[in-house]
Amino acid sequence: MAAAAGALPAEWIKNWEKSGKSEFLQLCRTLSENKSHENVTFRDIQQALYELAYHVVKGNLKHDQASNVLNDVIEFRDDMPSILADVFCILDIETSCLEEKSKRDHFTQLVLACLYLVSDTVLKERLDPETLESLGLIKQSQQFNQKSVKIKTKLFYKQQKFNLLREENEGYAKLIAELGQDLSGNITSDLILENIKSLIGCFNLDPNRVLDVILEVYECRPEYDEFFVPLIESYMYMCEPQTLCHILGFKFRFYQEPNGETPSSLYRVAAVLLQHNLIDLEDLYVHLLPVDNAILEEHKREIVEAKQIVRKLTMVVLSSEKTEEKEKEKDKEEEKTEKQPDNQKLGLLEALLKVGDWQHAQSIMDQMPPFYATSHKPIAIALCQLVHVTIEPLYRRVGVPKGAKGSPISNLQNKKAPKQAESFEDLRKEVFNMLCYLGPHLSHDPILFAKVVRLGKAFMKEFQSEGSKQEDKEKMILFSCLLNITDQVLLPSLTLMDCNACMSEELWGMFKTFPYQYRYRLYGQWKNETYNSHPLLVKVKAQTIDRAKYIMKRLTKENVKPSGRQIGKLSHSNPTILFDYILSQIQKYDNLITPVVDSLKYLTSLNYDVLAYCIIEALANPEKERMKHDDTTISSWLQSLASFCGAVFRKYPIELAGLLQYVANQLKAGKSFDLLILKEVVQKMAGIEITEEMTMEQLEAMTGGEQLKAEGGYFGQIRNTKKSSQRLKDALLDHDLALPLCLLMAQQRNGVIFQEGGEKHLKLVGKLYDQCHDTLVQFGGFLASNLSTEDYIKRVPSIDVLCNEFHTPHDAAFFLSRPMYAHHISSKYDELKKAEKGNKQQHKVHKYITSCELVMAPVHDAVISLHLPKVWDDISPQFYATFWSLTMYDLAVPHNSYDREVNKLKIQMKAIDDNQEMPPNKKKKEKERCTALQDKLLEEEKKQLEHVQRVLQRLKLEKDNWLLAKSTKNETITKFLQLCIFPRCIFSAIDAVYCAHFVELVHQQKTPNFSTLLCYDRVFSDIIYTVASCTENEASRYGRFLCCMLETVTRWHSDRSIYEKECGNYPGFLTILRATGFDGGNKADQLDYENFRHVVHKWHYKLTKASVHCLETGEYTHIRNILIVLTKILPWYPKVLNLGQALERRVHKICQEEKEKRPDLYALAMGYSGQLKSRKLYMVPENEFHHKDPPARNTVAATVQNGPGGAGLPSSLTINAAKLEESTAEETDKLKEKSQGAVKVVNKAANATPKVTTSNGNSASNSKIIKEKDDKEKSGKEKDKEKKEKTPAATPEAKALGKDGKDKPKEERANKDDKARETKEKTPKSDKEKEKAKKEEKTSKDEKSKLVVTNAESKSAAEKEREKEPSRERDVAKDMKSKENIKGGEKLPVAGSLKSPVPRSETSESEREQKRRKVDTHSSPSHSSTVKVSIHYINHTTPALSKSKEREVEKKDLDKSRERSREREKKDEKDRKDRKRDHSNSDREVPQDSTKRRKEENGTTGSSKHSKSESPSDSPRSNEKEKNKSKSSGKEKGDSIKTEKMEKSSSGSKKPVCLLMGFLGGQEELFFKWWSVYITVPFNI
Repeated sequence: MAAAAGALPAEWIKNWEKSGKSEFLQLCRTLSENKSHENVTFRDIQQALYELAYHVVKGNLKHDQASNVLNDVIEFRDDMPSILADVFCILDIETSCLEEKSKRDHFTQLVLACLYLVSDTVLKERLDPETLESLGLIKQSQQFNQKSVKIKTKLFYKQQKFNLLREENEGYAKLIAELGQDLSGNITSDLILENIKSLIGCFNLDPNRVLDVILEVYECRPEYDEFFVPLIESYMYMCEPQTLCHILGFKFRFYQEPNGETPSSLYRVAAVLLQHNLIDLEDLYVHLLPVDNAILEEHKREIVEAKQIVRKLTMVVLSSEKTEEKEKEKDKEEEKTEKQPDNQKLGLLEALLKVGDWQHAQSIMDQMPPFYATSHKPIAIALCQLVHVTIEPLYRRVGVPKGAKGSPISNLQNKKAPKQAESFEDLRKEVFNMLCYLGPHLSHDPILFAKVVRLGKAFMKEFQSEGSKQEDKEKMILFSCLLNITDQVLLPSLTLMDCNACMSEELWGMFKTFPYQYRYRLYGQWKNETYNSHPLLVKVKAQTIDRAKYIMKRLTKENVKPSGRQIGKLSHSNPTILFDYILSQIQKYDNLITPVVDSLKYLTSLNYDVLAYCIIEALANPEKERMKHDDTTISSWLQSLASFCGAVFRKYPIELAGLLQYVANQLKAGKSFDLLILKEVVQKMAGIEITEEMTMEQLEAMTGGEQLKAEGGYFGQIRNTKKSSQRLKDALLDHDLALPLCLLMAQQRNGVIFQEGGEKHLKLVGKLYDQCHDTLVQFGGFLASNLSTEDYIKRVPSIDVLCNEFHTPHDAAFFLSRPMYAHHISSKYDELKKAEKGNKQQHKVHKYITSCELVMAPVHDAVISLHLPKVWDDISPQFYATFWSLTMYDLAVPHNSYDREVNKLKIQMKAIDDNQEMPPNKKKKEKERCTALQDKLLEEEKKQLEHVQRVLQRLKLEKDNWLLAKSTKNETITKFLQLCIFPRCIFSAIDAVYCAHFVELVHQQKTPNFSTLLCYDRVFSDIIYTVASCTENEASRYGRFLCCMLETVTRWHSDRSIYEKECGNYPGFLTILRATGFDGGNKADQLDYENFRHVVHKWHYKLTKASVHCLETGEYTHIRNILIVLTKILPWYPKVLNLGQALERRVHKICQEEKEKRPDLYALAMGYSGQLKSRKLYMVPENEFHHKDPPARNTVAATVQNGPGGAGLPSSLTINAAKLEESTAEETDKLKEKSQGAVKVVNKAANATPKVTTSNGNSASNSKIIKEKDDKEKSGKEKDKEKKEKTPAATPEAKALGKDGKDKPKEERANKDDKARETKEKTPKSDKEKEKAKKEEKTSKDEKSKLVVTNAESKSAAEKEREKEPSRERDVAKDMKSKENIKGGEKLPVAGSLKSPVPRSETSESEREQKRRKVDTHSSPSHSSTVKVSIHYINHTTPALSKSKEREVEKKDLDKSRERSREREKKDEKDRKDRKRDHSNSDREVPQDSTKRRKEENGTTGSSKHSKSESPSDSPRSNEKEKNKSKSSGKEKGDSIKTEKMEKSSSGSKKPVCLLMGFLGGQEELFFKWWSVYITVPFNI
């Protein structure tokens, strides 16, 4: 109001009548005329009128005056009444709020005065109803209000557009006609849209309803996407963005009734609109049911139900009622699953997939649990179809197999569908992702499955071709994706396919391009993880196991075919689960192996590969124990699996690489249990058996060609192994496993003992060692017979590389190299034959020998590095290589075996002819087979015969360079046995036979420097150590070796003519042994037939003694091994009745003792006992086996030491006097140097050749020699026993010997103490020493007298030699004598050059002499013989030490022996005090009684009265007192051993007799060398 007052000055109001009125009118006229600023003028006029009216309300101006002026103003503008009405409206509102009633009245009067200026209608429109009532314009304000509300409702809220079709049916009918018309012409969405707008305007159609109608029509005409989508898109510009989504939401909600079903057309429309981004998925998703939580709950419920089904399937149903209940529950579950509510989200998802909108479909699937969406078949099929379309171009280009047409799949017309794959990279980006969402439900579309697999196959082909590094990187990514798809999609889908063998084979087409490591990884995932990823797979797994149980319960040999078909059907889809169960059953019940193997013939290639994986997984199961609870045998489950492996890999084409690599890995890890698998696989697939139970016929057949081996060498006639052995060979070569497996096995043999053996039972260690060794032999045999020459030579390195770089044991290295040498020689021989076409036999032999030289020369050089240089002084590298490179095939033709097999075939052919039931075609076929086989065998025999002849010719030429014998023949034999015979004879049964044959062959070839007698004697004399250190199978082979050796010996023993023919004039039976420079012997040097029979008897006795000792030890290994050996040699031993009885008693004792304790020993002993009794008929009394009183012959009347063993041969020998004269002087000096100190000889020479008494009433000059030697045997061994008992490091065998006094008299022991020292003595001389020896020989020749054979003559000859001895030597000898007397030592003057004699402690008491006689009486079965063999040894190269060095060595030895004695004294102090008095007495008596005592020792004072020798078991045990006395002299023994050695050597050197060389008393030395070098086990003997 203040503003109004400002616009209308107060002066105008005061002077209104005078000037104010005219001024106001002028203002209003001016404002009205101003047309330029309409809005400003309007407001100004309003302002002026308002101020005027306000002055009236205020009372400054009368209402009459105002109405008059307003009447004038009204004419200025047309809209002036309206302006005035607005002013009244404002003042009405203002005055109604004022409390001053006068102002309100003034307002009312003003309006009444102006009523004629403003119409009632305008005033009624703008003034309040109460004001109108007060003005009298209306009767009642309340009625007016009601009326105005009605009017407003009519105006503003009554709808003017028609929503329902029935309300405006014409308009909607026209709309539908527009949308439903033929759209194939030039009609566009824009044209139709304009028509729709016109219809909306014309017929007042509701736009929302119009949009709804458009969507309905689109649902009915889905093929017109290109028309309707732009139409809707254009129409949406006139609507709000959410309108379309809400309309669709309302449509979906309409179908969310309990039984409502949403039409697929609606899903499709929604999918297309989503694809074209006309609506947002998030906006529409909230309108769809069920909610996500409900879906998650349903998924969890499915998993629980699946687990319940599994639990019910695994439950044991005990009654039919439970079965019925189970069925009812199943029916209920089926009913529940049938009534699933409509899932709109899945419907929309399916539609999205069908239209190709992968992005939105992926978004929906991401909202759900994994594989939930695709577990609904329609969705899975829709997704499969989308994949089909996407991969189509690539599949047509690279995936279609040759010759296949296929039906092309048309593209989606939708431009927004995923891009089709043109390359493998496109495949990775789009398709692999789709497949991952599909998961196991690819099973719904086998065709797509096959397509994906074929694409994978095509990719692998490309992947394996060469490419750039960048390409390789991309390919590796693709390859890993392919593996992922295989793991997550292909294999699970195969699981859900119902028995589709074609898909299995198709998948194998791709799988076989993967390396087996990837395949096995996939199988492992499939078996152990995939089945738990989805409820459906969980159910399938349970059903498969249930079905497998059903089949396996009913599987027998009779119903293999139907059961096999059921297994096949089940395996096509779920091989891992099925095989896992089958293998678990096989591990429990090994009788299922055969029917299961037969029933697996309906499997696919993929299934066979899965089976291989399942087998390896079962073998590697860490939860299973590989040993039985007794820890001595391999678990039966492992044996069953191994047996199954062999059978199934042989019968079916399963890849072996994984299994072989598994065995190699186990060996690398130092585990040898799994070699059992390799053994079975090779045995079954290649038909190569390894067994120790082979008969001699089979063994003989194994020495022939391959055909003979196959026909007669194995237990089972394993035929048709050609394909399977080829598969095994290919697997080994392709993966380079042939040599690694061989080397690992060869190294693992010792690993079994030293690495694995620590915690394991000895029996198990032996079994594992045997298994490892047998598998090596078997595997090596397979490689040798199946690999081509090139393959073999390419893979097996030379012998020195094998031994030195790969640390392969020598026997195994030669075993592996042997076929290579044979191949080499054969190929060289063929080359030479082709080069020169000479047909003469001589030419052929010459070519063969040339080829051998070419091939073997590098081998001769290579083997030198295998042993110390000293070794090659005795045997040549050529001999060593020849021995190790030949086989039985090279040495002899098994004519009997060939004849036997040919006769069998002839009988077979006759049987075929006689068989009336056989069809003619089959008859003909069988006869042809037999004839062909017969021809092959005959041809093979002929070929082998020619080969053997060539080999023998080669050996004949080589033999002169074989044995160099630069030291001694004894040493040569030692090396031969140690490095050749013993390692090889226990390698395999055939090698055992080979060793025996080779020894005989070397003998027959009249090889220089080879003593057959020594060799056989070493082998037979003491077998305890070898037997004790063998495993079970080695003992069997050692037994075979001994058997073959005994066979040869028995043949010679049986007939004089055979002996004379095969041995009579052979250098191997010379009894004067020369190191070099001797080329044969005259008759006097040969061992005659009768003496040979005595030698054989001695060998039998030695075998008996060793056997009895082993049986009495109580040691498991000793008893088992000796029983095995005895069983093997039963055909040829025992032959003598009393020896047989002795054995029988010991074995009977074992049977009684072990019946309850160790059943396996009891079984062995019982078996041997029975066979021994059956052989009793063939045993003969001792006097028939050898004549006890052979004709007397000229013998050397001298006590002799028998070589390293100290065991004399019971036969006589004539000695050439001239030879003696030539050699004695030389020997004197040699022996002097060799004795390591001077020895007393002058005064006691007569004692060395005492007078001889008669034995059995016959006067013979050699009786004393026999007794003396036997006594020495006894005393040596007895003292050795005593020494070993006192030495902590003594072996168990030695301890056992100590207990066995009856069989091991104390006198026999001590020789063994000296054997180790013997080796030291046998070192080659320097040249100067040789020259010195020659000079001394010349000087001593002049002084020698002729040898007289009688005792008197020999005695006088000895005296003459004593007189000629240089005085210096006598002084030294006297010094030694004085030392010896001080220490209580004893002088035993015995001639001997190679072996130190045995010290003895004696007493002069008559009681002890009587005991001595008793021991002598029962010492050896050969005592009664009056003939003694003296094997003369003339050594031209014996080493000599300087005198000062000799004295130093002697002093050290004496000091050492004193220290040992003192240690023993401390242990047995009390007993020694008691015994010392007796011992001092005996020391005092020694000088006086020495001659007498020696006679008593040698059995010359009455011990010769017995006429028949007792068996070792009958000989009484040594008296306890005697044992005590011998123990009491322990110190003196220890101190005087060396002294007496030198004394004897020196005294022997002064005698005009040749020195004796013993055979094998001292096997300890030999086996010490052998076992320490070969087996690397240090023995402390």
